[in-house]
Amino acid sequence: MTRRALYFTGPRSVEVRTSSIPDPDAGEVRVQTRRSTVSPGTEMLVYRDEVPPELVVDETIDAFDNTFSYPLQYGYASVGRVTAVGEGVDDEWLEQRVFAFNPHESHFLADPETLVPTALSDERALLIPNTETAVNFVMDARPRIGARVVVFGQGPIGLLTTALLSEFPLSELVTVDRYEPRRRLSESLGADRAVSPDALGSAIEADADIAFELSGNPTALDDAIDVAGYAGTVIVGSWYGTKDVALDLGGTYHRSHIRLRSSQVSRIDPDHADRWDKDRRLDVVRSWLAEHDLSALFTHEFDIEHAADAYRLLEERQDEAVQIVFTYE
Repeated sequence: MTRRALYFTGPRSVEVRTSSIPDPDAGEVRVQTRRSTVSPGTEMLVYRDEVPPELVVDETIDAFDNTFSYPLQYGYASVGRVTAVGEGVDDEWLEQRVFAFNPHESHFLADPETLVPTALSDERALLIPNTETAVNFVMDARPRIGARVVVFGQGPIGLLTTALLSEFPLSELVTVDRYEPRRRLSESLGADRAVSPDALGSAIEADADIAFELSGNPTALDDAIDVAGYAGTVIVGSWYGTKDVALDLGGTYHRSHIRLRSSQVSRIDPDHADRWDKDRRLDVVRSWLAEHDLSALFTHEFDIEHAADAYRLLEERQDEAVQIVFTYE
């Protein structure tokens, strides 16, 4: 039996490399992965070579202390079980089911403190990072009672954001996406209406108090600003990578007092830091996932050996794919 690991090797090029299964050193455990999920946002930027290669992947996670230069491993949602422990690690870790912020690979070593023991099903546990991101967006937006809200982009994170917002006493929750299946899915998760970008002008009857730009498409940021009303808030959750962003700020924007706010999950916004930390946010995420059936987000499953087919599917047929899972059987 060998270890299999996915590598991004160049623009639109991935390969699965094999090696011997590692033994844990002192203070480490070895995890055998059951499933991992593909991020159709960030991973597709990596796949298309649309990320600055000198940028560190994530300084807050030990598994991602490398840069985005090829070849690299990436991915950040894995579920598996602990199959070996190193010296100094409590034997109670053996056979624990865990979630890990780790790239796509069949076996990996980790400090047990970086793992999240979980009783959630595989599907629900795999949604931990995207749900944590969605929770972060909503926290930063601070929706009030009766707010009018528009969410641009209904990929996995956009859909989870919609599901969270649907539990607030909003006056209206509208979602915007190019693809009809995703629009229908967003309505099933609580959106009052779902519209295509082409129909946006006639569909939004009143200025939004909050607009979320989660599509990854730079042109959508202009639309998000356009639908926001006086002193409204635009939460920019998309990461555009190296794509140019050109905004039309020459009209009413100058007098609008609209607030553009970036939101990203790696750090808690200082406005929340007096009462919130990552552990508290993660507790909210796990509790919420335990109570919600989100299986409709999972549209495709591939053995890791066929990872190249999965990325081609996301590249060529976005209307079909939402959340893709890799298996390691």
